[in-house]
Amino acid sequence: MFVAPDPGHLRLRTASRAVIGVGLAVTVAELAGFSLTASITGGLAALLALFTVTDASVRAQAWTTALLPAAGFPVLALATALHGVPTARDAAFVAVVFCGVYARRWGPRGHALGIFAFMNFFITQFLHAVPAQLPELYSAVGLALGAAAAVRFVLWPIERRTPPAAAPPPLPGRGLARATTRQAFQATAACAAALTIGQAVSDVRWYWAVGTAWWIFVNTASRGETLVRGFRRVLGTVVGIVVGLLVALPLDGAPVPTAVLVALCVFGIFYTAAVSYSWMMLAVTVMAGLLYGLLGVLTPGLLVLRLSETAVGALCAGLAVVLLLPVTTHATNAAWIGRALRCVHAATAEAAARLAGSPTADPAPHAAELELLLARVRMALAPLVHPLSPFRGRKARARQVIALLDECAREVRGLAVVAADPDASHDARLAAACWRVEAAVEALTSPGAAAAGRGDRAAEPAAGHAPAGAPALVHLHGLERLLTQLDAPLSADPRPRLILTR
Repeated sequence: MFVAPDPGHLRLRTASRAVIGVGLAVTVAELAGFSLTASITGGLAALLALFTVTDASVRAQAWTTALLPAAGFPVLALATALHGVPTARDAAFVAVVFCGVYARRWGPRGHALGIFAFMNFFITQFLHAVPAQLPELYSAVGLALGAAAAVRFVLWPIERRTPPAAAPPPLPGRGLARATTRQAFQATAACAAALTIGQAVSDVRWYWAVGTAWWIFVNTASRGETLVRGFRRVLGTVVGIVVGLLVALPLDGAPVPTAVLVALCVFGIFYTAAVSYSWMMLAVTVMAGLLYGLLGVLTPGLLVLRLSETAVGALCAGLAVVLLLPVTTHATNAAWIGRALRCVHAATAEAAARLAGSPTADPAPHAAELELLLARVRMALAPLVHPLSPFRGRKARARQVIALLDECAREVRGLAVVAADPDASHDARLAAACWRVEAAVEALTSPGAAAAGRGDRAAEPAAGHAPAGAPALVHLHGLERLLTQLDAPLSADPRPRLILTR
């Protein structure tokens, strides 16, 4: 985690901004004279707004942030109104889970609104909010979202200087063939089971089991990804509880040191989220212990109970993805790797067109998209490269695929730089080199089509060393070599070869 790359210090800046945003939200709530419950609710709302809103453009982020109350306020009212009616409350919570996960089909905005709705129900259980507190909670959440928006869009607009690339859309499909639909049913079943078992463990803190099951399904698509995330969540929680016993318990809710440590936890959540789920969960667990200390209910037994409920939620999530409408790791790998390969081809085609004189062609967006797709490929392959994976052959092949795709990304970035140079000239050999890259991609994603064109491909000159002064050809030949090397690990799996869903 400490040696993970942070290009442009983006994680550092995002984490620092989150601390300022959450701190401002809590400060505003305190200055307004709100109760501790309302101040914590506002702080958590600001954290969620800064963490979950990931639209590609600043304008879209602003719209999603503005829509958060529309998703959160009705759920907040429902959760507080049903506080004293357990049966109806439980049914409503499960319904919110289904709707929240189902909304992910609408991309980053649906994802953010679904999380915010779920967490508003969760927070009311965490703080035991009642209907009489609803006006104050509304005010606190509204002010917190305003504070978070002010920091994000006015005081420290990181995205205006380095706009993020568009997030890759969900995997295609209709009905139960759509991964998000399957996941909605899986998450609902997992959370319903976690709620039932969690209440048998504790009729007061059962919501941690539901929260665990919910968050394990966030940003996962396959059976393997979900199981790995469940393991990492339990691991992070165990370490976090140990740290909580050493740090949060002795503080006993002392306001100033607790506030400082909560700020450090917020920083840790944002700084580690992209590189280590276990480290992020450690920060979340310690922060939860500190908040319990502020509420005056922190005990060693409570932290142990937190671990028990986490284990229940992880177990329920694991059983749900294995038994109910499972999405195999292999199918998910194939789809995301295929998308990354198509992106490589699109970037090379745009670069060739740009070098040929097209004023509208631009490979840079495809190079940025490729980085996001490779992050998704790494997540999909994570179950295969996990230290506990017993499949050594598949683990070695998965690592080889990741390494080769990373090299492809470097070649694509280099090609984009060359294409952006106004002095770069077009070489007639670029078209042939680009065609060979396209043929290599087709060979990996559509073996039948590639086989039909092998005769034509054989007539093309073999990729060799590009002459000096032809950097674009160097990158294209490098891509062709890497794509050819990818054939071995992708075709070694005994199951059907990689076929991209178009």
